Amino acid sequence: MAYTHDRMMAGAGIDDAEARVRAALTEAGFGVLTEIDVKATMKKKIDKDMDGYKILGSCNPNMAWEAMGLEPRIGAMLPCNVILRSVEGGTEVSAIDPVASMAAVDNQELHAVAGQVRDMLVRAVDAA
Repeated sequence: MAYTHDRMMAGAGIDDAEARVRAALTEAGFGVLTEIDVKATMKKKIDKDMDGYKILGSCNPNMAWEAMGLEPRIGAMLPCNVILRSVEGGTEVSAIDPVASMAAVDNQELHAVAGQVRDMLVRAVDAA
């Protein structure tokens, strides 16, 4: 089972890709709650160099509210991460598949919500 939805943004640098992804997420009703510059963190913490890699912790508050109402501890699996990775020829964008990540939770109503969130994330990534 695939656990991400991926898109290659050919010719786009990571900063341009990030701006486009953030705009598309906003348009889809998501906010970015957290961001991690993995490249900078790895350099600072363990003095390792790597290509650009960022993690955006995105959340749609209405969908999160619904999910937490169905499973109060589901916050341990939130937010929905979207990664941007510098690769040859551009930037690869990958969004978590909430259906895959919620598969461990035995709650069919939650799975339905996860399916809606997956569809929203796919549309946002594809629109960026």
